[in-house]
Amino acid sequence: MSQHQITCINKEIRYNPYERITHVGGFSNNTRWKITQQEAIRYIRAGTYQFYTIDVYGRRAEVIVATSRFGNAYIKTTSDGDEPNNLLSLSECPLT
Repeated sequence: MSQHQITCINKEIRYNPYERITHVGGFSNNTRWKITQQEAIRYIRAGTYQFYTIDVYGRRAEVIVATSRFGNAYIKTTSDGDEPNNLLSLSECPLT
């Protein structure tokens, strides 16, 4: 299973903490990548890829799939509570 650092996200409404993340992205093997949150969920569940973030203190946080109280799957980091703040603190992914 290959590991990839998530360094950016996209949301429909950037500063709304309750708005769903639409895309995550990063930079691996000299290539910028960006996938939908649904793709990330499928990759994690299938064991194809493992994703993580690095916080401002240099600590690694694994990205996992969680389920909202309404039954919707979403991604968050292991060190987050109910709100995926580690992911939400990342910069905006480029449009391409």
